[in-house]
Amino acid sequence: MAMSATAQAQVQLQGITVETPSPVAKPRRAPPQAPSQTQATTEPGQPLPGTDLVVEDAFVPVTVVPDREILATPGANLADSLQYKPGIAGSTFTAGSNRPVIRGLDSYRVRIQENGIGAHDVSALSEDHAIPIDPFAAGRIEVVRGPATLRYGSGAIGGVVSAINDRIPEIVPPRGFSVETRGGMGSVDRSADGAFKMTAGAGNFAVHADAFRRHAGDYDTPAGRLANTFVDNEGFSVGSSFIGRDGFIGVSFTRFDALYGIAGEDSRIDMTQDKVQSRGEWRVGGMGIEAIRYWLGTSDYQHTEVTPTGIGSLFLNKETEGRVEIQHLPVTTAFGQLRGAVGTQLSTRRTTASNLEGGDSLLEPATHTDSAAAFVFEELQVTKRLRLQAAARIEQTKVEGIGLDAAFNDFAGARTFKPLSASAGVLYELPLGVVARLTGQHVERAPTDSELFSKGVHEATATFEIGNPFLGKEKAQSLEVGLKKATGPLRFDASAYYTRFNGFIFKQFTGLNCEDTLATCAVDPTLELRQVLFQQRDAIFYGVDLAAQLDVARIWRGTWGIDGQYDFVHATFDDAAGGHVPRIPPHRAGAGIYYRDLNWYARAGFLHAFDQKEVAQFEDATKGYTLVNADLAYTFKLDPQASVAPEMTIGLRGENLLDDDVRNQVSFRSDLLQPGRNVRLYGIVKLN
Repeated sequence: MAMSATAQAQVQLQGITVETPSPVAKPRRAPPQAPSQTQATTEPGQPLPGTDLVVEDAFVPVTVVPDREILATPGANLADSLQYKPGIAGSTFTAGSNRPVIRGLDSYRVRIQENGIGAHDVSALSEDHAIPIDPFAAGRIEVVRGPATLRYGSGAIGGVVSAINDRIPEIVPPRGFSVETRGGMGSVDRSADGAFKMTAGAGNFAVHADAFRRHAGDYDTPAGRLANTFVDNEGFSVGSSFIGRDGFIGVSFTRFDALYGIAGEDSRIDMTQDKVQSRGEWRVGGMGIEAIRYWLGTSDYQHTEVTPTGIGSLFLNKETEGRVEIQHLPVTTAFGQLRGAVGTQLSTRRTTASNLEGGDSLLEPATHTDSAAAFVFEELQVTKRLRLQAAARIEQTKVEGIGLDAAFNDFAGARTFKPLSASAGVLYELPLGVVARLTGQHVERAPTDSELFSKGVHEATATFEIGNPFLGKEKAQSLEVGLKKATGPLRFDASAYYTRFNGFIFKQFTGLNCEDTLATCAVDPTLELRQVLFQQRDAIFYGVDLAAQLDVARIWRGTWGIDGQYDFVHATFDDAAGGHVPRIPPHRAGAGIYYRDLNWYARAGFLHAFDQKEVAQFEDATKGYTLVNADLAYTFKLDPQASVAPEMTIGLRGENLLDDDVRNQVSFRSDLLQPGRNVRLYGIVKLN
């Protein structure tokens, strides 16, 4: 199995997957024809079917969800495959919209991207807005935390969620083509989904095409069916590349369409996005330069929020983003070998949120955001066991719009911010294969257009949101320590972190309710919309993420073992008023038993979420719940004797098998029950 450019080592690990890239990727010098990436192998250090991958020389953990796990997990959102990993939750506003929440941090502190370019949507603006990247579009999903996030933006204090795929091919398939089909059915919402992707090429050219379609009805809960939770999504992508021995250059076009209901409301969202991306790499290998890489993307996004009386709101977002990195050749110094890269990133965004029913619009006239940044990464190999890492990023961001001042009078103008961020890390290899890490960061984030200039109705969330055009930069100082063992029968990853925020920006319910204009806001619970103000206070976050796995013994043709996980985050305001930060996930603990061999993978386990009573003002506590899940999958070649034969995986997955009541504290709609018992049948066929 071929590794990614950032991979250093692989071992068998199921349950919680962690991987860590170097701050710069080692250049690939593979010829256009590359070895197969799907052949089963029993060589030492290679993963068995159904297991996950780990890279052991990690400064910070990077959660990875491989394609089999994506397929096994029901749901139309990237977060559906991530939300029960240690340190990660989902916003679960509705079945069609679920955004990752990392260590209690959400919205603009978590960047969502595809192949290095942002999602270019408005999902961070509000939890009811879906991410226009379907899980089937991802060959794998990675969640990056820590210093490596400065490569993509200072706003990603929580982390970066990256969907990685082959829409811009980097190699010609080994036999000139590769084809894959996948699909599944679920019982809880009578869902059916399917997708295909194909890459073909010859000589120096390769082309790619993929498409998906998914439908889910209203889902069942232990208390009955929850109305208006349907999902209908579809999309396609085409791309092509020129590939040489020293690099590649390619382009792709993607269309995403979604229609989904808003649970508990009589509204639905109808979304469309067109996106063009280009990416390339030149492995120079001289003049002091190891490689030059670029990423470029531009998109046109819109969605309407449809009510029983017509279109209530219209959201538009036009965005362009580009990034260039230059990786220098390794330099031998008196302290060790130095590797690194410098880069620049530019982006521009224009966003409008209009109320079409006569009320106050959320963002109108349109806001305009321009950002320019420069960043640097360096890594020093001091000794065989000791490595040091440093990164820095400087930005200039300008945000223009019309909002409301403290007296709720119109404020028109532009705000300019110059965030400066830096990070450093130490990694040391201890005996017995244990690796210790220590990282520290100072990160500054500029407020966004919605945090500064919101001033009106948001139909789908039933809120009346008011920004603050005088917000300052959000600053965070973080320290993280960790221990990891990625080889041998016992494998684990443990992290403890502490983050102090100066000027933490959040949405605060005021206790007032409104109709469709600011003048109607009053202490009257019969009014439809809850008033929300963007506030800024100091805060402290700390917590722990733990994952472990133990191969107990050989049995039959494989290995059986046990695994476990635990995580929590504690977040409070650090000022005279005190109190808890809103929508923080509860303590969670889980365990499981598994079996794996070259063909079979099986696991059964549970995850218990405890009661969450540490809640903010105007926020309700939630009861604990226990999820019992099971998974069984079989992978085989349709013709074992043939040198070229399709490989097939067929699996059965059960979720919430006890049909427990699940209410998510992280969600704005924590009053709504999540899906009940679900059984999913899924399959995948590959030919490479």
